[in-house]
Amino acid sequence: MKIIVLAKEVPDTYTERKLNLETGLADRDANDRVLDEITERANEVAVSYAEAHPGTEIVLVSVGPDSAPTSLRKGLAMGADRAVHVVDDALLGADLTLTAEVLAKAIEHTGFDLVITGDVSTDGSAGLIPAMLAERLGVPNATGLSSVELTDTQVQGDRETDGGTYTVAATLPAVISITERLPDPRLPGFKGIMSAKKKPFETLTLADLGVDADADVPRSIMIAVSEKPARAAGIKIVNEGDAGNQLAEFLVQNKLV
Repeated sequence: MKIIVLAKEVPDTYTERKLNLETGLADRDANDRVLDEITERANEVAVSYAEAHPGTEIVLVSVGPDSAPTSLRKGLAMGADRAVHVVDDALLGADLTLTAEVLAKAIEHTGFDLVITGDVSTDGSAGLIPAMLAERLGVPNATGLSSVELTDTQVQGDRETDGGTYTVAATLPAVISITERLPDPRLPGFKGIMSAKKKPFETLTLADLGVDADADVPRSIMIAVSEKPARAAGIKIVNEGDAGNQLAEFLVQNKLV
């Protein structure tokens, strides 16, 4: 079994993230860069399975800047076997369509039985890559899983919705995305940190994958960018015997009831 875990380096979520108003991109130099927490949970799903099934190989695959290897090494220290990093100047500001194309090519280059990814990254928050990736790879896609059961031929899990919980299954090979309801990831120990330095690490460019970032294909275009407005002061209701009426009037005026 070969499991691909999509890994993403993101600005630290515990600090205020900033947007470059000239480029419309996240200002990644304004914060520390870390491995996305949902990536760590996806990695934990793979590592837990591998511990119970010898012969399983876990490969981290990432599209990211020159700094990404530091984050990928953390994933290796947490139990992944090797990493594949796609880095190219032409990927700066890549939209979802290009990112999905590059990831699909990297995964095909590596080979896979199962791709595990988070449902939503903490920076872009688009949540579309799993479906776009499955479409490009031509395999089933099970999204938003809050539990994962894996066999040699099938992956199964629960998907929670407002209307209830569904159990979905797909035959392998497949792509799945997981939610934050999966178990917390393990902390890398000293042994894992040291072994991560020796694990295979492959670096690829767009040329290696046969991807042309300038190809004449539809891509999304940013038409405007603006800073998030400052939070305005709230409305304070003082109870002078008519607080209930004031609250009801506020709810009606703002179409909240």
